Amino acid sequence: MCAQKKGRVFSGARPTGRQHIGNYLGAIKNYVALQDEYDCIYCAVDIHALTTLENTDKLQENIQEMMLDWLAAGLDPQRSILFVQSHVPEVMVLHTLLSMVTPYSWLTRVPSFKEKARQQPENINYGLLGYPVLMTADIVIYKADTVPVGEDQLAHLELAREIVRRFNHLFSPTFPEPQPKLTQAPLIVGLDGSQKMSKSLNNHIELAATPEETHKRVMTAMTDPQRQRKTDPGRPEVCNVYSLHQQFNPDKLDDIAYKCRNALRGCVECKGMLADGINRELKPFRERRQGLVERPGYVKEVLADGAQRASVIARETLLEVEEKMGLKAKA
Repeated sequence: MCAQKKGRVFSGARPTGRQHIGNYLGAIKNYVALQDEYDCIYCAVDIHALTTLENTDKLQENIQEMMLDWLAAGLDPQRSILFVQSHVPEVMVLHTLLSMVTPYSWLTRVPSFKEKARQQPENINYGLLGYPVLMTADIVIYKADTVPVGEDQLAHLELAREIVRRFNHLFSPTFPEPQPKLTQAPLIVGLDGSQKMSKSLNNHIELAATPEETHKRVMTAMTDPQRQRKTDPGRPEVCNVYSLHQQFNPDKLDDIAYKCRNALRGCVECKGMLADGINRELKPFRERRQGLVERPGYVKEVLADGAQRASVIARETLLEVEEKMGLKAKA
């Protein structure tokens, strides 16, 4: 009996440098788990990053740092393809070809375009508008059938599916319609307690931070705003530190909640417990990362091998597309 063919996952992330615990809990842990069920392709989308970057001086450094974090977290270059988007230029050709069949009105209705345009009114470039087309090309050039997404990203994937349906209708079935793999990723609020954890907002904790740096950062975290003194009863259900305890100290939640509500433990001590929990969980990760840092050229080798393997798939797909669009004679 033949073994059942695995599905193929594609996901990409903008290279923003060292990853933080929000990235880890929201995406990276899921990336690692998917390797057991799928053939996985994971990409640092450097071309996408150019839509909002004004200074690219640190782009290469950011790619290196992000890949170190991915590898240390458990992404295995023997089981997954890890590469940089621009290292497989066929995707940019497919982006151009898909743009010829994507109605302008589809792109202007995308909420993320409107949001980015508001954020950078002085730099509303074509890349922002065409972002979903390039995203579609990223997925379908590898004929990925599964894309891990949170519920807030479903609208973007549905546009990719619409582009695929339109292309398949015009030129015959070519691409699988990518299906969402909904992730139950928790929303990790930043240390300021008001917004999603983000490096740009400086409300994050880096995975690669030292234990001392982690402790110092955790001590800045907002807690229950109504708890002004240690003797005031707390409300763990509204406390951002407690929400992080759910991820890093799940076996101590009842004790933490009880002592918070009954003012038996102060916020400073509670933060110290959180820092200890984060450092305990990330200790193996940090040790593996340091080992990778001590192997000069390793990340570069991984990315070169990944780009070579990805290129084999991409070239085959692009040839099929060009033949179906009449740009090349059929073999």
